[in-house]
Amino acid sequence: MTGMVGGVTETRALDEVINEALAIIDKGLGDLLHRELVSTNEVADLLLDVRTLLAAPNSGREADDGIVVAS
Repeated sequence: MTGMVGGVTETRALDEVINEALAIIDKGLGDLLHRELVSTNEVADLLLDVRTLLAAPNSGREADDGIVVAS
């Protein structure tokens, strides 16, 4: 039964990370919504912020896509 507690805690932590990533996406899209022209740098920054957040639980280990994320 103790293994189940760790799984629940890990799931909650993952849910928090996903919710935070969604908040960043929503904020970024809201900021860009009213503009006619958006630079590729701004889009890349938004995507990098989301990727960094989602890769954070890996703590520098290889992500599923084979890219090593620096801590």
